[in-house]
Amino acid sequence: MLARFTSMFLQRRDIHYAWVIALVTFLAMLTTSAALGLPGAMLQPLSKEFGWTTDQLSSVFAVRFALFGLLGPFAAIFIARFGLRRIMVTAACFISIAMALAPTVTQLWQLFLLWGLVLGCGTGLTALVLGAIVANRWFTTNRGLVVGLFAASTATGQLLFLPAAAWIIEHLGWRYAVLPVVFACACVGLLAIMFMRDHPQDVGLRAFGEPEGQSEEPSPVKVPLNFWGPFTLLAEVSRNKVFWILAGSFFICGLSTNGLLQTHFISLCADNGLEAVPAASVLALMGAFDLVGTTWSGYLSDRYDNRKLLFWYYGLRGLSLFWLPFSTFSLYGLSVFAMFYGLDWIATVPPTVKLAAQTFGKERAGAIFGWVFAAHQLGAATAAYGAGLTRTLMLTYNPALFAAGLACIVAAVLVVQIKRHPQPTF
Repeated sequence: MLARFTSMFLQRRDIHYAWVIALVTFLAMLTTSAALGLPGAMLQPLSKEFGWTTDQLSSVFAVRFALFGLLGPFAAIFIARFGLRRIMVTAACFISIAMALAPTVTQLWQLFLLWGLVLGCGTGLTALVLGAIVANRWFTTNRGLVVGLFAASTATGQLLFLPAAAWIIEHLGWRYAVLPVVFACACVGLLAIMFMRDHPQDVGLRAFGEPEGQSEEPSPVKVPLNFWGPFTLLAEVSRNKVFWILAGSFFICGLSTNGLLQTHFISLCADNGLEAVPAASVLALMGAFDLVGTTWSGYLSDRYDNRKLLFWYYGLRGLSLFWLPFSTFSLYGLSVFAMFYGLDWIATVPPTVKLAAQTFGKERAGAIFGWVFAAHQLGAATAAYGAGLTRTLMLTYNPALFAAGLACIVAAVLVVQIKRHPQPTF
């Protein structure tokens, strides 16, 4: 009743209810991003208090990243069967439980259970597939803008939560730093209960921008709604070289972003004499530039060769990672790094999605991108653990930074191997 009343109230003011749905979805994905990034700020406090090594903690973070990605191909099935509202509330509950119980842990297996399994499953339900479904169901026009804003929620979550979390850790202790995310999840769950609806027809509307008389529901995926559906689709596309190029380059994307810097950047800065609060502020600055870069990337991907865009994104990211160890870790040097690195943090998403649509057709692009995104998070998991192991064995992150930089150069070379105008294969 509240959703229908709000829809009628907004309609009288020429505001479509789809923007309310988009706002709640944006907040859900923002909270997911904050929950994924927060453990990275706690790596050193946990290590000091419990004596856990960097590679032990990194193994927990790696499981979280892997589950976040691997649930992506199945999120569409869960949403189709149980609805947007139930899935979003369930995800908010999982994330809240994982964060709220974390201050009680005393053993590594408990942290593995909470921040590896529970947090990984909760965040996986609100991955990019959720944004794709909302955009396709509720928007006929402005879909690209909406998807770009959902992708940029990663940056916004980092921008809002990490500096505050670093300050709380420094002044009150790491146990109190989980409270903002728990509170945010509770708010998102409440908003989802009150306002989320599956389809525009549920509040007596057509999708935003849908012409009169058009009633067909756009669908982001057309795969069987059962457990084997995503695997059947994967078997089909695995015979196509473009799929492996996209998945491989996106594996490197995750390896050089979420798994490496989102997880280890604050610890890396601490090793080089920069305290947690300034380091988190640099991460937030990256988030601000990423918000601009991802939005601008969506604009460019409609107008220029997406292969060339990805070539420059990966190439420049690789060069910035090569330069990071020589930045002296001053605020000036890191600010320059944050600008170049931040502008293409997830700017790779719009060109990758568009190349998937050009190659495999728009109807299945969302489902296929779910598998490409899974490769992204497997790359993140690899870097999260690998960089932690490097830090433990060699007492430095530099080999991991150089390896990630080299991998980005490889990705830049790979993406230009895609044909200029690939035709849909099915």
